[in-house]
Amino acid sequence: MDQLWANRAGSAEAAITKRHLKTLWGVPGTQLGVVAWPAARKYRKFGTWHYWWQAHLLDCLVDAQVRDPQPERKLKIARQIRGHRLRNNLRWTNDYYDDMAWLAISLERAGRLADVPRPRALDKLSEQFLNAWVPEDGGGIPWRKQDQFFNAPANGPAAIFLARHDRLRRAQQMSDWLDETLIDPETHLVFDGIKSGSMVRAQYTYCQGVVLGLETELAARTEDGDHAKRVHRLVAAVRDHMAPEGIIKGAGGGDGGLFNGILARYLALVATSLPQNDADDEAARDTARKLVLTSAEAVWENRQTVEDLPLFAAFWDRTAEIPTAAGKQAEFVEGAVNASEIPERDLSVQLSGWMLLEAAHTVASGESNTISNT
Repeated sequence: MDQLWANRAGSAEAAITKRHLKTLWGVPGTQLGVVAWPAARKYRKFGTWHYWWQAHLLDCLVDAQVRDPQPERKLKIARQIRGHRLRNNLRWTNDYYDDMAWLAISLERAGRLADVPRPRALDKLSEQFLNAWVPEDGGGIPWRKQDQFFNAPANGPAAIFLARHDRLRRAQQMSDWLDETLIDPETHLVFDGIKSGSMVRAQYTYCQGVVLGLETELAARTEDGDHAKRVHRLVAAVRDHMAPEGIIKGAGGGDGGLFNGILARYLALVATSLPQNDADDEAARDTARKLVLTSAEAVWENRQTVEDLPLFAAFWDRTAEIPTAAGKQAEFVEGAVNASEIPERDLSVQLSGWMLLEAAHTVASGESNTISNT
């Protein structure tokens, strides 16, 4: 079974490689993902590039290298990292803490799992998160610099990175802040954030994913049993409220195209890495595994095939629509990327499909991983 998922994940990788990977500005030794297919000229020239989408592309390349180590892919990982820094004006940082957190996670994994280390980048990014912690202002760390919006999409991934980067105490403080501040008392799902003292009550799939990832990391790295209990509660809430018929729900294209893939990634982490101390741990791992595999079967069944390669749907329970160069394109508005008219055009949507299939391979191969393999 794991070979089936390996083959499907390999097909997803091949599709994105063919349609989206391109040298940045013709500079040797670089690469980035073109953010749409079919691509308008401004996308092919990387006038638009979306920092955090590129971080997830890097993360997927690392997944693929773990699944099937290849010297050529290791070069792609190095090219992706160089391309990212070059396009970001020779810097690792920007004004958005959530963006930087996603890059930090993928860079840390590239070093640990693919032998493409960037220690100075990790230290630079770590410093950003540590210095942004402002409990006196109601946080958490904010979504972006000079902002009073403290949300799960910034705190969750930043704390996952800090847990893996030997800043365990701060990661625990961040997990406690999330648990005390952003959990819906009725559904037990994670709210989006808190802005100037008021709750932003939206509940997104990726917010659940990052909290699951963080609590699983801490359950594995500490003696505190509360972290596993939080995982049990949140896995059950996701099953009950965010996965109709066992399929993780979609959020369209643009930035939303990544939301379901992120949840799948961290459900796979629960399924493979939550310590197995009691029946509740086993139940959470089993539920997480089923959600990943049911979603992966759905995305594969609902794919389109273009030139013998898969094209994935934005909503995994529906048939994918083949995009064209016509119609409204994704655009950056007020700190977020809106969807293309046909969301399947967006790289984010295709990355989520790939991420899900890599997650399915991870759980199907039955790896009872130590946390260091994820």
